Amino acid sequence: MMGRHARSESLFYYFRLEDQVPENHLLRLIDTHVDLSFVREQLKDSYSDTGRPSIDPELLLRIVLIGYLYGISSERKLVEELRMHVAWRWFTGLGFDQEIPHHSTFSKNRHGRFQESKLFEQMFLSFRQGCVDVQAGIKVLGLWPLVVWVRVSD
Repeated sequence: MMGRHARSESLFYYFRLEDQVPENHLLRLIDTHVDLSFVREQLKDSYSDTGRPSIDPELLLRIVLIGYLYGISSERKLVEELRMHVAWRWFTGLGFDQEIPHHSTFSKNRHGRFQESKLFEQMFLSFRQGCVDVQAGIKVLGLWPLVVWVRVSD
């Protein structure tokens, strides 16, 4: 007898994002081997000490990085895709109950703070260092084309 799947939607789901991302996933490997802690220090002069708290610049950088890694050049499309991808949510630290920054936030930061601070250059240097630190794992990380690009750019 042929079974039929009854589609249902639960109000709550009980699982950890951490448990859903495989150990060898590209974003997990980047998170393990690439240090992005420099972001807040490098951008601190771009933010005021007063006013509303901003969106964490490391979060913005992680989302932009996902766009670059997966070939998504549209901020609108990136935000739309981020709503659905468990691994991307895990990498950014955004749970499904947390709001994703508005797509216009990325353009404003990319053409403003990020460009003025040479943040992307520092990010690629951090990638290169992460790959150097795990030399044998460069191809395993899936970062080989990026490492080659960074080395050629020196």
